[in-house]
Amino acid sequence: MIIVVDTNIVFSGILNSSGNIGKLLMNSKNHFKLYACNFLKFELLKNRSKLQKLTKLKESELEEIESLITSNIIFINEKLIPLKILISTENYLRDIDISDTPHLALARYLKAKLWTGDKALIDGLRAKGYNANFTTNQLSILYEKLES
Repeated sequence: MIIVVDTNIVFSGILNSSGNIGKLLMNSKNHFKLYACNFLKFELLKNRSKLQKLTKLKESELEEIESLITSNIIFINEKLIPLKILISTENYLRDIDISDTPHLALARYLKAKLWTGDKALIDGLRAKGYNANFTTNQLSILYEKLES
């Protein structure tokens, strides 16, 4: 199963690598193909000091956690997503959260599910009839079934 991971999921995995999200990101490669936009790498760099402050880790320790959390994610340059998909996704998200355009556009391009913890995004997508997304709880249940 192909799943696009958004930024808040990766941040949550870094902040609590031994939690449910961290475990899914690091251990699910036998069941899920995880993808993300290159934009996520930029977001990690941009928020490095904030993550370091929240985790109270040394820079080298934080880099190691980031590497572990992202090691099973295949990063795709969002420039490879057809413009038509990007524009229609941006229009779709205009009244929800336009900043999520790269993640949802990549999910649409790959015909994948979007894994997000953004409640406003989940609710906004569902209100528009878009159900091709996973919450962490839904993905955890699926992972447990696949593992047994």
